[in-house]
Amino acid sequence: MAAEMNVILVVLALFLTPPCYSMNVGYLYPQFYDRSCPNAVEIVKSVVSKAVAREQRMAASLIRLHFHDCFVKGCDASILLDSSDTIVSEKGSKPNMNSARGFEVIDEIKWALERECPRTVSCADILALAARDSTVLSGGPRWEVALGRRDSVGASLSGSNRDIPAPSNTLETIVTKFKLHGLNEVDVVALSGSHTIGMSRCANFRQRLYNQSGNDLPDKTLDKDYLSFLRTGCPKSGGDENLFLLDFASPARFDNLYFKNLMTGNGLLSSDEILFTKSVLTMELVKLYAENNDVFFEQFAKSMVRMGNISPLTRHDGEIRENCRRINRY
Repeated sequence: MAAEMNVILVVLALFLTPPCYSMNVGYLYPQFYDRSCPNAVEIVKSVVSKAVAREQRMAASLIRLHFHDCFVKGCDASILLDSSDTIVSEKGSKPNMNSARGFEVIDEIKWALERECPRTVSCADILALAARDSTVLSGGPRWEVALGRRDSVGASLSGSNRDIPAPSNTLETIVTKFKLHGLNEVDVVALSGSHTIGMSRCANFRQRLYNQSGNDLPDKTLDKDYLSFLRTGCPKSGGDENLFLLDFASPARFDNLYFKNLMTGNGLLSSDEILFTKSVLTMELVKLYAENNDVFFEQFAKSMVRMGNISPLTRHDGEIRENCRRINRY
C-alpha cells in the first residue's frame, strides 16, 4: 500500500510540473496572425478537413509529422525540407523513410496561405495547427495553439536518426529522449496515446512476433490471439510494408481504448506495450487514462502544447518559407 501511494505521489508531482518553455516561447501566442493573416487558422482547418475526409489515416500522419519535427532541432519545420545542394533531408532518416507522410497536404495548406497572405504564415505553425485539427477531427481534444514559430534554414539527418523515439527502444531510452526536450513520463504516456489512430508497418514490430535467435518464441507480453492474427500478415521475412492498425478496437476514433489494449496485451508496438509492463509509474498512468477518457484528453492537450513549445525559432531567427520543401532564395 505504501509503495502504491508513493507511485501516486510521483504521478501527481509530474502532473504539477510546469510546462517546458524555451526562452523563445514568450513570443508565441494564439493571436499571432490576427492582423497579418486573419483567416490563417481557418484556411489550415479547411484543407486538413478535406484531406482527412479523403483519407482517414491522414489525421494520424499529420500528428506524427509535428512530433517528428519537434524532436529534431525543435519545432522548426525542418522535417519538410527536401534534399538540395546544401541540405540533406530528414525524410531519408530511419524513422521517416517510407513512413513519414502528409507532405502533400502541408503543400496544399501552404499554397492556400501564400495566395491569401504571402510570406506570412510559417510551415512550423502549419504543422502545429494541422496536428491539432487532425486530433479534433478524429474525436479528440482541442487546445489553443500558440503561434509565431519561424522556419529553419537547415535540416539534421543525424538528429532525426538519433533523437526520435523508435518502436524498438527500451522505455528508459524513450524517457531519456523525451527528457532531453524537457518532457517527462506523463508526456511519454499521454503522447503515446496518439496511437489510438493510425497504422504501423510490419517492419516496426516483427521482432515481437519471432525470436531473432532462430526459434518462434514471441514477446511474452503479447496476447496469444493477437499474436496469431499479427503473424498472418507479418511473416518472418518479407511483407515489411504491410500495415496494421495501432488500435484495432476503434481505429478511426481518438479515444482511450489504446490504453485498454495495453492492459490486455494488445499493444502493437513494443514501445506501446512497455508502457504497461516495464515501469510501475507508466503502468499507473496507463491505468488512469484507460479508466478516464477525460483525464487522458486533458493531459494529451497539455502535452501537445508542451511538445509544440520545444525550441521554436522566433522573431528574426530562421525565415518564413514560401515553399515548405525548400529554403527561400533571396
